Amino acid sequence: MIDEKLKSLGITLPTPPKPAGSYIPVVISGNLAFVSGQIPMQDGKVAYRGRVPTERTLEDAQSAAKICAINILAQLKANLGNLDKISKIVRVSGFVNSTSDFTEHPKIINAASDLFFEIFGEKGKHTRIAVGVSSLPLNSTVEIDMIAEVISD
Repeated sequence: MIDEKLKSLGITLPTPPKPAGSYIPVVISGNLAFVSGQIPMQDGKVAYRGRVPTERTLEDAQSAAKICAINILAQLKANLGNLDKISKIVRVSGFVNSTSDFTEHPKIINAASDLFFEIFGEKGKHTRIAVGVSSLPLNSTVEIDMIAEVISD
């Protein structure tokens, strides 16, 4: 069902990016799946690098956030085998590589939040933080992580 929704939106999940450090991409604890922070990796490269708004536009950062969200789903599908096992998206944490005077972080992370709602409907509504930071791994423009509730086998 979720695969059909992704297809209708023109979204193909990529091979999940490999961890860039000493961690694993997904940990299942009880009925919660914790997904490590995902950066906007496409085809093995960071698609969006640089700070908002001096090096990247708000729109660029929104595109980066969507890629992060898609990479989160790719990680979950690789771990769970099926995205229909997600019963609720609980929390999304979004980090924006931005200047100290930039204050529109929520508009950027909305791109990921809106995509999750579009894909999962009511199950996609979640709590969230959206913050600015002075740098991110590999100079990424955005990094997003997630906690999702999953149906146990």
